[in-house]
Amino acid sequence: PAEDHPLEAWDKVMNLNVRGYFLLSQYIGKHDMIGRRQGSIINIASIAGLGGNPKGMNMIAYNTSKGAVINFTRALAAEWGAHNIRVNAICPGFFPSKLTAATLAKMGDSLASHAPLNRLGDDEDLKGLCVLLASDAGKHITGQWMAVDGGVSIITGG
Repeated sequence: PAEDHPLEAWDKVMNLNVRGYFLLSQYIGKHDMIGRRQGSIINIASIAGLGGNPKGMNMIAYNTSKGAVINFTRALAAEWGAHNIRVNAICPGFFPSKLTAATLAKMGDSLASHAPLNRLGDDEDLKGLCVLLASDAGKHITGQWMAVDGGVSIITGG
């Protein structure tokens, strides 16, 4: 719960999910993309960054950090568009991973049944969007986020 969340845990998540994207983008921008006047950065946010915690899921630092990634994406896209650098974010829903293993073990079938597509994400579900955003097929897309969540965010208002 937010009232008991340790500051050290907050800092760890914010450093990884926000500061990490900033440092990597700054480095690659400064040492490659700005000079070449081209590039595409694809940040991984989460549908957790689109709203609050679902009932029973206390993830204040994670959700806040992923919301910050979405806004970081938009701000950097506005700033670096002049250098022909596109910056976008993908917001996955629940996918099986080390991070989601405990939640999926407890709520997996329930989470899948809340999605209009009635399933969780799998290894194939992010590839097409990544290809679009990284290639010339997406050369006029910047500052955007796209949920890849089986439709969960249309129900939750994300």
